[in-house]
Amino acid sequence: MKQVMIPQSNEESVRTILDIISDGIWDWNANTGYVYRSPAWYTMLGYEVHTLDNDVFTWESVIHEDDFERVMQHFDAYTTQKSKHYQIEYRCKCKSGDYIWVEDRAKIVDWNDDGTVARMIGCHRNINDKKIMQDQLSSKTKTLEALVEERTQQLIKVNAELELKVEEVQRLAETDSLTQIANRYHFEKVLQREVERAKRFKETLSIIAMDIDDFKNVNDQFGHSTGDLTLIHIAKVVTENIRDIDLVARWGGDEFMIILPNTPLKSAIITAEKILEKIASRQVNDKVVVTVSFGIAELRESESSMRLTVRADNALYQSKYTGKNTINY
Repeated sequence: MKQVMIPQSNEESVRTILDIISDGIWDWNANTGYVYRSPAWYTMLGYEVHTLDNDVFTWESVIHEDDFERVMQHFDAYTTQKSKHYQIEYRCKCKSGDYIWVEDRAKIVDWNDDGTVARMIGCHRNINDKKIMQDQLSSKTKTLEALVEERTQQLIKVNAELELKVEEVQRLAETDSLTQIANRYHFEKVLQREVERAKRFKETLSIIAMDIDDFKNVNDQFGHSTGDLTLIHIAKVVTENIRDIDLVARWGGDEFMIILPNTPLKSAIITAEKILEKIASRQVNDKVVVTVSFGIAELRESESSMRLTVRADNALYQSKYTGKNTINY
């Protein structure tokens, strides 16, 4: 019997090729945000095939933090046509928690009419063994004496201890001492980064400004210790009702801010409504129940992080003036 071959579509053919190539292939549709990754990509990092989200968050989450800014600068230079090539080496985190070196090469294959990227295809190649061999070869060619090596190790140990101390100081500098959530300094740093990534990947971003209604009355009637307990209570309720990728920070006094990456205004309103309801229905203690007013803003094209914050704050004050325990945007 003669075998009949059914032709595949071009897109199916491409997917088939990507699936059998041993390197980790990725295919980013910039207009939809969808990222396809070949089975070999997952295998390279120790994951079951197609077990991670098909978006750019997955890529960002595996890049070593020491390499992150360098990679993003290289990516931006290429996608804005300031550089003709995209090829870079950096470390990626495996499911085991270990890092391997990869070579990332890519090419933009489709552009939008406005000159922005529509589609980009690339390859992550495992070069960890090559890096290890290079390190080993380098160590063999070095002529350092044993005493120098010993001193180097001592310095590394001292440096590691100093780094731990620096990290602890940084954590304290970015954390509100009362509520143990992020402080204003950390909020502003993260918001700037999220605004940049939202513009880079054409994604939505919203923020929520919150202020406790009549907080002065709580302090005057029940004392500042109850006021502190109220702030801790609000931080806990908000933290329990947002995603891991969101960030809540104490903006100052009794005002809080929430960053909601990849979130349009409509979804941010739903989040605010949920938090409003939870706060109003839960007592701080056996004497105190508080409400909170909200202001919401979604990032506009070419808008700065400062302007976005001002709009959310203005919406918050509108809530205060129109009756409190309300949401404005």
